Amino acid sequence: MKKFVLLLAVLGLALTGLPAMADMHGCDVAAPAEPVQVNFIGWTFPILDFYASEIESCNQIENLDVNAQVLQSADAQNEMRLAASSTGASPYDIIHGSNAFIGELAALGWLMPLNDLIDEYSEAYDLGDMSDAMYAAASLDGNVYGIPIIVNTSIFMYNRDLLEAAGVEPPQTYDDVIGICNSMALEGAGADMGFGLVVSAGWAWRVEYVNLYGTYGGHLLDENLMPAFNSETGVAALDKLLEIVDACLGEEGVLLSTDDVQAGLANGSIAMAHIWASRAAMMDDEELSDVVGVIEFAPALHATVDTPKRGGIPWADFLAIPATSEIDKDLLFQIIMEAADLDSQLGAAEFGLVPRNGASANAPRYSEASLTTIAEGGPAIDHPAQQIANSALGQFLPMAATGEMTSAEALQAAADLYVEEATAQGYIG
Repeated sequence: MKKFVLLLAVLGLALTGLPAMADMHGCDVAAPAEPVQVNFIGWTFPILDFYASEIESCNQIENLDVNAQVLQSADAQNEMRLAASSTGASPYDIIHGSNAFIGELAALGWLMPLNDLIDEYSEAYDLGDMSDAMYAAASLDGNVYGIPIIVNTSIFMYNRDLLEAAGVEPPQTYDDVIGICNSMALEGAGADMGFGLVVSAGWAWRVEYVNLYGTYGGHLLDENLMPAFNSETGVAALDKLLEIVDACLGEEGVLLSTDDVQAGLANGSIAMAHIWASRAAMMDDEELSDVVGVIEFAPALHATVDTPKRGGIPWADFLAIPATSEIDKDLLFQIIMEAADLDSQLGAAEFGLVPRNGASANAPRYSEASLTTIAEGGPAIDHPAQQIANSALGQFLPMAATGEMTSAEALQAAADLYVEEATAQGYIG
């Protein structure tokens, strides 16, 4: 049985202040003998955009043309899945993906194992500066398919001034959030919206459902890779998510993207939000935020006082090489490492958590909230079959939100679809 293992037990990151913005670093790879074009694709968010600029800095090398393309997450993943389904040469030479997505592409055989290149360049790029757990997060059947660049999770952010003005204590559970939303106290203190949560697309419903399901201690799949999310616990988690949405978001709130929620926090119109930790640095950027120093960062919330876990799971992001790329793999690996070396990760630490131990002195202000969430949150995505479950959940969860299905019906429909697809792909038989 194929096992895609995610281990993020010990990251060894120090919890210190936010650094000053670093300049983009140079690219120190040997010029190819003939002109070469290298195409990179990933999905856009601040820290990944930084890494994309680091990759694109290799344009300064003679005979090397690097095109870095960053899209919205669903669009980027669709482009890569389409490329992975083709029998021809890959249109992309370096790709970005989270642990779950790297596992999916590796299971399809589309990614190149990096073990030999890691061994060859380990000393030159100090690859031992990142823990074995990080490499394990992009490993399948003993092969490493990605170089770690980002550690991420979801955390709780709130506007300290708005909560104080409303006489509201920072919530510890989603039940607290629901009570605050129903009281309208934060709107009375000047917020346009008390609480923000991203559920504007099927994938977003799935992300937040998995976060909440994890607070109840649930695993998406059982030990035989059969669906476990269509259980009483799974229904309770979806019911809780619908309760949060009904109490807090309204017709306009359900349409907000991650960028919209980030902007609402940064301009003071949204008082509280559950959002990716990689968006936190923007709150302390005077060019992007009207509330610098006012936004507090806390670990993801528990669903209720009785749920054992916090509502966030560990994620990591990686750079990888498609096996069908026709570009010299040594060159591609060196470009990746120029973007993932210590200097680059020191710069990237301004935008989020990074895996290099040597960059720990630059860990941002929200590090403690993030690492607490990782340590106390739900289980990580740890098998490529879970990506099939994710896709099925993304298809049916919105139907529970619109009332087309009950929570139990939506989860059962997702489970049935998962079983069909996982059987077809050989994960269950």
